[in-house]
Amino acid sequence: MLLSCAPGEDPGGGGNDPLVDISAESGLGFTHFNGMSGEMYISEAVGPGGALFDYDGDGDLDVYIPQGHMIGAGKTIEDAIFPPPASAPLIDRLYRNDLAKVGEGRLAARLIDVTSMSGLTADGYGMGVATGDYDNDGDQDLYVTNHGSNQLWRNDGDGSFSEVTAETGTDDPRWSVSSTFLDFDDDGWLDLLIVNYVDYQPGSGRTCRNEDGRREYCGPQTHEPEHDRLLRNSGDGNFVDVTLESGVFRSSGSGLGVVVGDFDGDGLDDIYVANDLMRNHLWLNQGDGTFHEGGLASGAALNIEGIAEASMGVDAGDVDGDGDLDLFMTHLREQTNTLYLNDGSGLFLDSSVSSRLAEPSVGFTGFGTAFLDVDSDGDLDLVSVNGDIKSLPELREAGDPFPLHQPNQLFVNDGTGRFEEWLPRPDALTVSEVSRGVAVGDIENDGDMDVLVTNNAGPARLLGNTTDGKAHWLGVSLVGEHGGQAVPGSQVYLDRGERRSLRRARADGSYGSARDPRVLFGRGSDAGEAALEVRATRRRRARWARVPSDRYLIIPLESAGHD
Repeated sequence: MLLSCAPGEDPGGGGNDPLVDISAESGLGFTHFNGMSGEMYISEAVGPGGALFDYDGDGDLDVYIPQGHMIGAGKTIEDAIFPPPASAPLIDRLYRNDLAKVGEGRLAARLIDVTSMSGLTADGYGMGVATGDYDNDGDQDLYVTNHGSNQLWRNDGDGSFSEVTAETGTDDPRWSVSSTFLDFDDDGWLDLLIVNYVDYQPGSGRTCRNEDGRREYCGPQTHEPEHDRLLRNSGDGNFVDVTLESGVFRSSGSGLGVVVGDFDGDGLDDIYVANDLMRNHLWLNQGDGTFHEGGLASGAALNIEGIAEASMGVDAGDVDGDGDLDLFMTHLREQTNTLYLNDGSGLFLDSSVSSRLAEPSVGFTGFGTAFLDVDSDGDLDLVSVNGDIKSLPELREAGDPFPLHQPNQLFVNDGTGRFEEWLPRPDALTVSEVSRGVAVGDIENDGDMDVLVTNNAGPARLLGNTTDGKAHWLGVSLVGEHGGQAVPGSQVYLDRGERRSLRRARADGSYGSARDPRVLFGRGSDAGEAALEVRATRRRRARWARVPSDRYLIIPLESAGHD
């Protein structure tokens, strides 16, 4: 059975820029506080990420953003270089989206801060967030990572959340950044992978200095890397730590980003972890509860010169249209961002230069990144949000109090896996800030991908897509066996003539962030019917020969039969 929603109302409008800043008109009023006091604590230069997810089950995307705090023993608000926002306590914030009609046939996001009524009192030093229905009750739960103990927030289904970290066994007291829900053992229950960075406490370690002799943020190599943690969902509300027996404990790394997908084509979800200045890890699922680390053998651990780069954010998608998942990750200024093309068997080739993504990235330090079809033409484009870790000389000499900010970048796919930077940059991307997280999703339910950008010591920004009404599209929302969002990992294929497009239902990727779990296909000028195939988890498959355009299709996975 395939259920068809009514087509989303078209908001129309749009200018030459594909993305415009709609933060103010949407009501997004979040400003991040990093607690910097001049002590150059590493953690104040890092987070936060953010999430786009439907917490209240009304069919549109809501927003969650982690908040920071003062860092260091004895430090108070009076020591902060940038004072915190005066309007709200220093806790993570939840915004409910109440889509509003603002003109003939036009819908717009209207974000309401509902943190106080939600019961969310996430008051750690926030880094990242993962979303998923861990208890199979039909609504989306939250896992929040911190520099310090993490928190699992159970969605109670009535607009409120309960903190269940201790009773579920999901805490990790180390410095965690990214995390993701996945079903690695294919039992229908979401497991949890926690990516940890380095063993660091504020004030520990050596003092680092720049070329002028001034104090500078130290890099991860000054501290011991941490091991990641894998928790298996037992299906009774508890998680069991299987890090050791699964093999994930065999290699440590300074992890910042994670993405899950079937990279070797065997039908099992693998795990790719982006490590900062260490080789990246590709954990290949063996199907028996264990993983084999295949990063080096696959060609995806080091760049083409055999060098470990400073991987921050990561995403996976089929950029060249050949039916498999490729990998992209962001790096430090003076390195290049890296694109690894998959040959279909899980072997990767560093194609950063041939894809034309290398040269434009040399002058930037990228963090969050995401594949999205920004122009709705059917292929995957790419956004990279930037902000340095070490002070930029020109900003430092100008007396800038936080000399790390850089503009963000958008790269457009020409349909063959080669990219061009969108220049001149859209106004929404020319603002120079210390950007960290990026989450993409259709926040206005109008068939195009919008972008949430979270900034360190600055405002979060919601960038609206102006493609609305200019191209056709098809959205797919997979519904799980318990009525909520489907277990992530399903692959969805759209066939039109000889062209086949692959998208993956997931919330992972980027840096510390969670994206819209729905699948969205841009179709350009093509309004005709197409064929749709779903390859779901637990070996379920279904195919429909004729599906319409310009609407979201709700597909219950009960309608997909087993192989």
